[in-house]
Amino acid sequence: MIEVLIVDDHAVVRRGLQQLLEGDPDITVVGTAEDGEQAVALAAELEPDVILMDLSMPVVDGVQATKRITAARPEVAVVVLTSFADQRRILDALAAGAAGYLLKDADPDELIAGVRSAAQGESPLHPKAARVLLDARRGETSNRQLSAREEEVLRAVVEGLPNKRIARRLGITERTVKAHLTRIFQQLNVADRTQAALWAREHLPEIDPA
Repeated sequence: MIEVLIVDDHAVVRRGLQQLLEGDPDITVVGTAEDGEQAVALAAELEPDVILMDLSMPVVDGVQATKRITAARPEVAVVVLTSFADQRRILDALAAGAAGYLLKDADPDELIAGVRSAAQGESPLHPKAARVLLDARRGETSNRQLSAREEEVLRAVVEGLPNKRIARRLGITERTVKAHLTRIFQQLNVADRTQAALWAREHLPEIDPA
């Protein structure tokens, strides 16, 4: 049984969500809260599996409540359920530890599926939220700066050259090539040459993405 805590400052919304969720045989609503402060207290007391969290609430908002709850109980899945789809709110909520982000205009089946997937450790995201997150990550990656020499090394990696041939081409030692590669991997947040080459095909000019 998936135990859910509903957090929303509108009583009608809380009641409607409770009726919807409890219509599913595998979900039970263990409590409701009307603001973030109550949510933090009830999360500690009831230990739900999933928390449906509104963002705009009095006393403590949804972002701060999410941050406090996930810091105390990282295993709980907080799924934001809100009317807001702007970039700042989405990124703030996910940065606070939310496992998912759904909109209140979602179909009932979509909401229930989101609760189920969150309980299984997945991240239910409304398409708008997924797009914002993807764009933000692309922006972070494209803003990473490589030196001219690191770019030369990376281009050689794309060609499939081993370290020895890269060193010979650039007139440097193999040890220096390895040092450049280490920094490139760190800068791009990748684990190996293959991932670095894939990044280069997407971001470096004059490299065929095919």
